[in-house]
Amino acid sequence: MAQNEVLFKDAAASYNKGEYSAAIEAYENILENGKHSAELYYNLGNAYYKQNEIAPSIYYYEKALLLQPNDAEIKTNLSYANNMTLDAIEMIPEVGFSKFYNAIVQWLSFDEWGYVAIIFMIFFVFLYIAFYFFHYSTRKRIAFILSLFALLISIIAAALAFVNYTDFKNDQPAIVFDSEVAIRPEPNERGQAVFTLHEGTKVQVLETLDGYQKIQIADGKAGWLPMDSIKLLKDF
Repeated sequence: MAQNEVLFKDAAASYNKGEYSAAIEAYENILENGKHSAELYYNLGNAYYKQNEIAPSIYYYEKALLLQPNDAEIKTNLSYANNMTLDAIEMIPEVGFSKFYNAIVQWLSFDEWGYVAIIFMIFFVFLYIAFYFFHYSTRKRIAFILSLFALLISIIAAALAFVNYTDFKNDQPAIVFDSEVAIRPEPNERGQAVFTLHEGTKVQVLETLDGYQKIQIADGKAGWLPMDSIKLLKDF
């Protein structure tokens, strides 16, 4: 731990002096020591961004965002880095119930929804005990109604935590690291490219086969590329 603290201070000092390569080396040494955090990934993203290295900067900003999905500063710097990419991909717009559903589920992370479920379950137990010991009918009625409300919120929060966690596990984002890569209709080099992607573009990995991965981009187009052309974000 003490070694990581020294490395973190050295990295910050190097970054402030404009020695970005030295800062990156120190931060990556911390990662090799088994330590990772949103702050560490964010700082790595900043250092790579200063060196105009598109793919690594986006990669580490995205990893930071996985750990702190509501951090405005990470989102802002990620948007700056995304502006450096060559691929202009329009996302399929969410409409109606799907948009509302995703907004609710993703409002908190799955562990935060879990904390909400636990807190309201504690409220339920406390209010149910109060209902049992209260003597006046009005107080018993209020305690009973509030306990049911707390139980309902706890159940909903637990369900949202489960759904969020399931979505998180099924989601396999990655960043393209090749300067340019052809996306083909089959997992081999024989087919004609259906489209091309460039470094820094975010993709979703759908399938892996014989050294190739089937990916999908935000506009719904899909195809195969060599698996070493991208780096998975959820590798921690």
